[in-house]
Amino acid sequence: MLIGELETLTGVGRHALRYYERRGLLGRIDRTAGNYRDYPDEVVEHVRLLRGMQTLGFSLGEIGQVMEGVRARDIDCADGAVLIAAKRRHVDEQILTLRELSALLGREQRRLEQRARRNGAIAR
Repeated sequence: MLIGELETLTGVGRHALRYYERRGLLGRIDRTAGNYRDYPDEVVEHVRLLRGMQTLGFSLGEIGQVMEGVRARDIDCADGAVLIAAKRRHVDEQILTLRELSALLGREQRRLEQRARRNGAIAR
């Protein structure tokens, strides 16, 4: 697929996609006879994984390690599993932290809404 289609499917701009390619995060991208990038279908999931990890605060170096493991055909499966398990633990820890933060924000929201109702700022 061409970069415009990849951009549409992932919501990631072409400049970011080219940057990821230069950093080696997308693997080898072939070119068409007209010298356009020809992204394989699996790159869609790779970009989604990459962006998700980036959102969670993983460095591009850490993401590169995971992406290498995801793309490798001859990866040492035991090493790959250990790497992915460590990243999953990190994600699970962040999920727990986010749930705790959400609960705290919910309590604070209810407290402020009650105060606003008492002061007549919100209709009962």
